[in-house]
Amino acid sequence: MYTGRTEQPCALCGSRETTARVDVPPSAVALMQNAGPIAVRDIVGAVSVHFCENDWALVRDLTVDLDGNPLSRCNAARASFDLADDYEALTNATKDPDQRGVEERMLAEARETLADRESAADRAVVEALVVERSLAAVAPD
Repeated sequence: MYTGRTEQPCALCGSRETTARVDVPPSAVALMQNAGPIAVRDIVGAVSVHFCENDWALVRDLTVDLDGNPLSRCNAARASFDLADDYEALTNATKDPDQRGVEERMLAEARETLADRESAADRAVVEALVVERSLAAVAPD
C-alpha cells in the first residue's frame, strides 16, 4: 500500500492546484529554502518542482525575462524526489555523491532545448534555463 503524498503542491505558495512542473538535477535542491536537512547525495533521479498558475507566470518572467533562477524562493519540502533505499542511506554512512549521469543528461537536454529555443515549448525553455543556471550555481567551473 502506498502511503506517500499524491498531490504536488506549488513550491512557492503551497497551493494544491498546480499547472506546471520543472525537473531539476538533485544537486539543485541545495539552492532551495529548507534544504539543509536533505541529504542531496541520497536523491535518486531528477527532482520535480511544481507551480500553480499564478506562480508559473512569475517563474517564467523571472527565468526568461530577468535571467534569474526561481529555486532560491522554492521550498524544498514541497519538491518531489526519491531517496535511496540502501544500507548507506539507512545507516547514515558517508558516501560520495555520484549524480553526474543525471546531471550530464539533464544539462545536455537543456542545451539542446536552448539551441532550438524558437521551436521549443515555453515550459521546456524555462526548465532548460533553470537546469543550466542551477548546475552553474552548485558546481561552477
